[in-house]
Amino acid sequence: MYNLSYLYIVKSLCITERDEKIMLDYLSYLKGKRVLITGGAGTIGNVLVKKLLQLKAYVIVIDNLSSGFLWNLPTENKNLLFIEGDITNDIDLKRIFYEKPDIIFHLAAFFANPNSINYPEKDLDTNGLGTLKLLEYSSVYNNLERFVYSSSSSIYPSNGKMPYNEGQKNYHFRTPYQITKLLGELYCNFYYHHNELPITIARFFNSYGPGEIPGRNRNVIANFFYWALQGKSLPITGTGEETRDFTYVEDIVDGLLRMAYYKQAIGEVFNLGTGREVKIMHLAETINKITGNNSGVKILPRRPWDNKLRVLSSSTKAKELLYFNPTTTLEQGLNKTVIWFKQNWDKIIRSTDLPNK
Repeated sequence: MYNLSYLYIVKSLCITERDEKIMLDYLSYLKGKRVLITGGAGTIGNVLVKKLLQLKAYVIVIDNLSSGFLWNLPTENKNLLFIEGDITNDIDLKRIFYEKPDIIFHLAAFFANPNSINYPEKDLDTNGLGTLKLLEYSSVYNNLERFVYSSSSSIYPSNGKMPYNEGQKNYHFRTPYQITKLLGELYCNFYYHHNELPITIARFFNSYGPGEIPGRNRNVIANFFYWALQGKSLPITGTGEETRDFTYVEDIVDGLLRMAYYKQAIGEVFNLGTGREVKIMHLAETINKITGNNSGVKILPRRPWDNKLRVLSSSTKAKELLYFNPTTTLEQGLNKTVIWFKQNWDKIIRSTDLPNK
């Protein structure tokens, strides 16, 4: 699947002012484009929607609101069409392809690892069949400029060599979510080769930021802020020495927009991470400091499926082919996130399935 011929060309480039202008063309390119986002009410999706609207694109969102929230979207914007529907439903799929999108960002998924263990058939239905149906409709109904598939760093091996690079393979999984995310990549591979769909694949690394609602099966940063703002100790499952590559959501969105523009992205898979390792204990201490929470942390048993002690991305390929350069530091991202939490606290309380005092 991976056409690496561009990789060696870009390495030798000397970036000039002209090159910099070309690099910025990926933003102006999106003006007036018709863009479909599946799962657009989710954490990454809502930020992508708002960015595209700023760039004067026409945005179609389909989301069944199983884990996303409509209040996260600027539904009053005349360039946003929201459809409450499901990517496994043919009627809903015909409706969104009637809009004739130029670009598709496929973010919809049955999220995430714990849910997939409890509901493996639902996980397969959404992440497997839903992705397959979307690809099939893309082939039959539309002449797409780009299909961007959102995969996950969870598909990498637990004992893999760090940093993870796109060539590492793994067939020993602990959750159905990992299986179906890789399945989606394989379906994309097929449609790229067999139907010549302009596919590109993004593997997200520990995204976080404004727009993510805390919950029982949500990511650690959103949940840490939820507990810290209530003056409660932060639960760490493991030792706290585990590491993750936390990537601010606006940096991930920037990577997605680049993937939708650059021709050299077609047929390729890209890590969208920072290349910086952060210990969970350091993360918890930083969030407690930002929020003024004096309750510390509490250590809980490691979850049976969560056996990755380290996660670190190699973003070399994305930097060299897409000029991707995530600039948001952890502290900057956390400070922006806590502002969003405080501004939307009442809505968050109503939306989360976590208990509150």
